Amino acid sequence: MATKKVGITGKYGPRYGRVIREKVAKVTKKKKHSCPHCKRPSLKREAAGIWLCKKCGLKIAGKAYKP
Repeated sequence: MATKKVGITGKYGPRYGRVIREKVAKVTKKKKHSCPHCKRPSLKREAAGIWLCKKCGLKIAGKAYKP
């Protein structure tokens, strides 16, 4: 289970080292996902569980780290 401190990288536990887990967390947080409405890769995480499409303006609720 991911905690507030480690976020999405909580699934790795103590493995792989702190720096690698921090890099994974940074990349995962900034990653763009495909919008379910316009199908473009422009869906970005606005806050925990809130996703906004930059192209069509669709705002959806989803999971904390994946829509």
